[in-house]
Amino acid sequence: MSEASRTTPRTDLRERALVLDGADPLAARRKLFALDDGVYLDGNSLGALPVHVPARVQDVLTRQWGELRIRSWDESGWWTAPERIGDRIAPLVGAAAGQIVVGDSTSVNVFKAVVAAGRLAGEGRDEILVDATTFPTDGYIASSAARLTGHRIVPVAPADVPAALGPRTAAVLLNHVDYRSGRLHDLPGLTAAVHAAGAVVVWDLCHSAGALPVGLDEHGVDLAVGCTYKYLNGGPGSPAYLYVAERHQAAFDSPLPGWNSHADPFGMTPDYAPADGSVRGRVGTPDIVSMLTLEAALDVWDGVSVDVVRAKSLALTDFFLECVEAYVPAGRVTSVTPAVHAERGSQVALRCDGAEPVMRRLIERGVVGDLRRPDVLRFGFTPLYVGFADAERAARILGEVLAEVDADVVADVVADVVADVVADDTVG
Repeated sequence: MSEASRTTPRTDLRERALVLDGADPLAARRKLFALDDGVYLDGNSLGALPVHVPARVQDVLTRQWGELRIRSWDESGWWTAPERIGDRIAPLVGAAAGQIVVGDSTSVNVFKAVVAAGRLAGEGRDEILVDATTFPTDGYIASSAARLTGHRIVPVAPADVPAALGPRTAAVLLNHVDYRSGRLHDLPGLTAAVHAAGAVVVWDLCHSAGALPVGLDEHGVDLAVGCTYKYLNGGPGSPAYLYVAERHQAAFDSPLPGWNSHADPFGMTPDYAPADGSVRGRVGTPDIVSMLTLEAALDVWDGVSVDVVRAKSLALTDFFLECVEAYVPAGRVTSVTPAVHAERGSQVALRCDGAEPVMRRLIERGVVGDLRRPDVLRFGFTPLYVGFADAERAARILGEVLAEVDADVVADVVADVVADVVADDTVG
């Protein structure tokens, strides 16, 4: 493509980006976050800091802890924070109140959910199906849970789950969105298939909660887990959450029965009696500073429709892919993220030779994405603060970086050839 023919589409794309940003109903949310002049496309790993959070955390440290001290368990609502914050997350994943408890890490909650799912399934079922493409930790945890409970792990691709289900299936652990490719799996259809086989399903929502509608209650999901530091912007290492459908709460048998989930936690009795409701998902003393940081961060969702977030997410990723096609040298990258909206999360993953130095240069140029080895450039689109101008700029700089990298490779090859010729002449 000639320089002249590239000028018009670039100008058109920049102008379109400005028009799209001007019509964006979420555009005003951007000012709620601490952002610089760069393009931050890694909110699917760590969400940006909401600007009001530091002051709220300062109050937790200086007044609630510094002045009230132990009294804050009651007077500042520390004791009820796991359920209270769970109820704030609930609308974002399509759950009614009283079914989500916040605390521990995603890994710990995966362990609770997988073991509890196996127990809910009952006798005679000794297989746990695990998403073969899952985030590695989910697989590690599920394998350990299976060894401890006498189950057998069966890795299977999500699309192949219906065919793999049978009378021996106890539980199925699936990721809603694939962390590498951004593929959105069919939660309603797969949940129905698992139930038809008499098994229990556990969904990992780490890459979907806060980016798209989930519909836990609507689709009859049994158990779910998720983190809060990605699209929910809770901060590094912020506590995860566990969803237990109301119909399962009376029978939910946690493998980690801590004192915080006891019916009478301050009774300090030697025998364990589980509390009612989502409180059964608690274990030990909650991490109050991180938990209240998350609670403050969730304020940015007040008045936001997840359907609007989803519409913008799809429009952003469509526009980014269009810009990539216009700016990036032909054949240099290949999208591994599905083009079909029903199969796409809120990220774009591009397979690229030499991905590591390419991402390094992008970050140096102010476009922050991340790398999934060996060859995937991953760009997360967080609709609350990423705009269309960001998408256009990121694709344009990606095209420039790839051209620079390719030119460097050619120069290195030429230099090697010249060196070899000189060496041959010298020897001769």
